[in-house]
Amino acid sequence: MDRMGNEVDKLTHKIIGCAMQVHSTLGNGFQEVIYQRALAIELSFQGLSFEREKEMYIHYRDVKIGTRRVDFFVEEQVMVELKAVEKLEGVHKAQAINYLEAYNMTDGLLINFGNTSLQFKRVYNNKMGSKEHLKNSDPK
Repeated sequence: MDRMGNEVDKLTHKIIGCAMQVHSTLGNGFQEVIYQRALAIELSFQGLSFEREKEMYIHYRDVKIGTRRVDFFVEEQVMVELKAVEKLEGVHKAQAINYLEAYNMTDGLLINFGNTSLQFKRVYNNKMGSKEHLKNSDPK
């Protein structure tokens, strides 16, 4: 693995650790915005730089066709999309991958606080030469 990939791996593990801390403290059952606020506090506490609800443009054939707000853009390297649903579905993963592709980013995390156990999936932008990998906290 190259040096940059190793750095991103360490960063994603640190972000997941922050999410685990938030989930173990708050549990499930709150709205997404509550977890977003708590995760912002935890990321800051762990010394990570981030932008919250960063507005990014979506392009089609080099024409701006809309905007989307990313929940977190951490260390200018990893997009983090949060959910507070009972179970992550394929549509959530597809949405996160679409955002990576639209924003021309390589790595992302999809984190769900809505289950009794924290769920997370690592997502990759296939259009940037990465193979799609999936790391899931739920072994099913």
